[in-house]
Amino acid sequence: MILMIFSIIVYSQGLKEKWIFKTNGRIYGSPAISANAVLFGSGDSCFYSVDKLSGNQNWAFRTNGPVHSDPAVSGDAVIFGSGDGSLYSVDIHTGKLIWKFASEGEKMLDMWDYYLSSPKVSQGVVFWGSGDGHLYALDCQNGKPTWKFKSGGIIHATPAIEKGLVYFGDYAGNFYALNAENGLPVWQFRTVGDLYFPNGEVQKGAIVDSGTVYFGSRDYNIYALDVKTGRGKWNMKEAGSWIIATPFVYNKNIYFGTSDTHRFYCLRKADGKVIWQIPLPMRVYGSAVVHNNVLWFGCFDGKLRGVDPLTGELNYEYQTRGSKENYPSVYGDDGKFRKDFELYGKDYLESERTIHSLGSILSTPVIDNNILFFGSSDGGLYAIIIE
Repeated sequence: MILMIFSIIVYSQGLKEKWIFKTNGRIYGSPAISANAVLFGSGDSCFYSVDKLSGNQNWAFRTNGPVHSDPAVSGDAVIFGSGDGSLYSVDIHTGKLIWKFASEGEKMLDMWDYYLSSPKVSQGVVFWGSGDGHLYALDCQNGKPTWKFKSGGIIHATPAIEKGLVYFGDYAGNFYALNAENGLPVWQFRTVGDLYFPNGEVQKGAIVDSGTVYFGSRDYNIYALDVKTGRGKWNMKEAGSWIIATPFVYNKNIYFGTSDTHRFYCLRKADGKVIWQIPLPMRVYGSAVVHNNVLWFGCFDGKLRGVDPLTGELNYEYQTRGSKENYPSVYGDDGKFRKDFELYGKDYLESERTIHSLGSILSTPVIDNNILFFGSSDGGLYAIIIE
């Protein structure tokens, strides 16, 4: 017990705010770092460049919809998607438009459909999914399409590119491997589905590691497939919970958080055996990252946690401004939901709004020179020093 108290003292002293940049909308996506700039989008329809040392704004570019995708940096351009259905390429130094590509239109499945597909750049080609059901391959220099692939549903998952193949899922429960050069399908996998979520929607991205592609689904499963054949290697069903977060691989294990069972898992990547799991007060939709052998991830309760990747022991914790201000509106002194708070009751829309008032962290942290950068539902882009 004394050791646990000591570790809490250490983690509370080990994180320090460098700066917080406030926007006028929720930030769900993750930032990118380029030289001395932090690049990110916000629900206020703007994409920002902020000085990573001072937190001062370099420039802002306005779109006609919320910017809930992660940016991709390619040379002097930063590329990102918007809820207006377009993909933008902007000069990374000035914020001036280089090109704009309009899809056939964006759409949102439900209120928990928080993310847009994030562009990925490989060998001069931008790969990007859209709510119109297409996966696009565009020339990075001019935004002209080289091919497009029509899937079975909305694509908000971020594509993964590995050895000439593009991997992604859609909201019809299909997971695809396409030839990156011409968009022709190599194989297709169908999620199992569930009684209450028969489509088995794939909401976020996949990760490819050592011949296996890993991804989660709304059918409560995390899947591990052979990258060459699309055949299953293993799957784990987390009964009662979507698995939205893109899994993270570190050494011999895979890490991810769950939605409604409010857990964070470490599984052996070879066969899906549970190594450890820890309970949380809320959902995890973002991915984890590792820095100096500490595993970092955010939670809907507005807290960023740093844990031991081997044991799950909590070593660091940081609370957003929104969480500090509004935590008592959701949680009691025991850390559990207040008796008068119902997450999925009759007024679930208001409950969800209250949850986001905690400064929920749906953003995957980015670490640069011992500084953690992440976005929050309180509209803040945080820069936190790891001392």
